[in-house]
Amino acid sequence: MIELSRGEARRLAVAGQLLDGPRPTDIAEAIEHLGRVQMDPTSAVAPSQLLVLWSRLGSYSVTELERLLWQERRLFEYWAYIVPTSDYAVHRETMRRYPRGERARSVYMRGWLSENAAFRRYVLGKLRREGPLRSRELEDRAVVPWRTGGWNDGKNLGRMLDLLWFRGEIMIVGRDGGQRLWDLAERRLPVGEPRLPQREVARRLLEGELRWRGVARRDEFGYAFDGAPPGRERALRELVREGVAVPVGVQGLTGEWYAHRAGLERGAGEPRTTLLSPFDKLISNRERTEELFGFRFRLEIYVPKAKREFGYFVLPILHGDRLIGRIDPLMDRRTGLLSVHAVHAEPDAPHDAGPAVAGAIRELASWLGATEIAYGERVPTPWKPHLD
Repeated sequence: MIELSRGEARRLAVAGQLLDGPRPTDIAEAIEHLGRVQMDPTSAVAPSQLLVLWSRLGSYSVTELERLLWQERRLFEYWAYIVPTSDYAVHRETMRRYPRGERARSVYMRGWLSENAAFRRYVLGKLRREGPLRSRELEDRAVVPWRTGGWNDGKNLGRMLDLLWFRGEIMIVGRDGGQRLWDLAERRLPVGEPRLPQREVARRLLEGELRWRGVARRDEFGYAFDGAPPGRERALRELVREGVAVPVGVQGLTGEWYAHRAGLERGAGEPRTTLLSPFDKLISNRERTEELFGFRFRLEIYVPKAKREFGYFVLPILHGDRLIGRIDPLMDRRTGLLSVHAVHAEPDAPHDAGPAVAGAIRELASWLGATEIAYGERVPTPWKPHLD
């Protein structure tokens, strides 16, 4: 058993997320390492998936990302994530069993698809003849309307498209403004490739996620989009036996932790200072973030303005292996103004981090195309000379 200090565990987590130096330079290779990049359309600064890549690559071309998605097809969208096409064989098993399980929602979805079999055939047939198509070019031919008591009630076409997407029958192949373009998945994905054995699927999920998490508890890695894959526990035992997944202890923390051998061998990279999307995988597990980084973070997008503690779309500040504060920004693309309403420092934030924090904000502004940065009155006093 290797014993890690809290700082060593943080550095493994940061390195696993490609947030130390040297920076990656290739968009596709970065996403292939990360496994998945969560998408969110909130654009107070930029959509989350674009910010996640900026945090790692620095300035990069969004046009290049779109080319990798829509022309080269090295990437594709699945379950509101951008994933590498090289992992299609893994995700295909989720597609084949979706919706699985005996939970009420899964049973309802299977029943709804069965009752609307003719509707499904219509969508697939029209896409086969005329695709790619926008959703508005398809008709709602549901025999049984979608009724679950939620906001999707009655949105039959949208639910059918999403279900067929999750099942791997159709996929998003482009965008026309804010409109998705749909087509048959068989035209875009390598559906003719042989299926992977269940054991290999579980192994790839476990090893890939442990690599990008850096360090994680036993129950925090190795999951498909729809939950634990068959054979997960056996695959984990094999990875431990082979020395790929290394049991570790983390100072002061309970539980059964593992680190990827490659991360332990690589060691810490160059410390960097950058800003993180609120949906960034480094901080997406809020309890783990508090344990490892001593940083409490909550999303306040849906909190009434008067009750927000830090702001609407807050970006945490990563400084080396520590989370030392957060900013509350808003980008006005019409005027080119990046407004930083507030900068908050953690109680133990280093006083000399001001230049690095200011540099990260300027770098973000440059990538966004901002021509001016305006700071609000709430700025930590030690950093204030650098934030003006």
